[in-house]
Amino acid sequence: MISIEDIMYISEMCKLKFTEDEAKKIIEEFTEIINCVDKLGEVNTENVAPTYFINYNMQLLREDVVEEGLSKEDALRNAPEEQYGYFKLLNVMD
Repeated sequence: MISIEDIMYISEMCKLKFTEDEAKKIIEEFTEIINCVDKLGEVNTENVAPTYFINYNMQLLREDVVEEGLSKEDALRNAPEEQYGYFKLLNVMD
């Protein structure tokens, strides 16, 4: 069983601050989670194959096709400023 002192100790290590009421709420929620995990131990999984992936959908990717890109002139056409044929950017360092 987790105590308020445990919550306060962990929160201090994590640089978090909880009121005593918040700590009590965390204890309630944590206890509920532990109870749910304990219930999982009661389930008969004897003939159940282990599950490694929950979602078997494959991520479909588009085919990588080389295409013609913009010309330098087209890329610079809407640039706010250009200099020497390149985008001109604000200085970020002196």
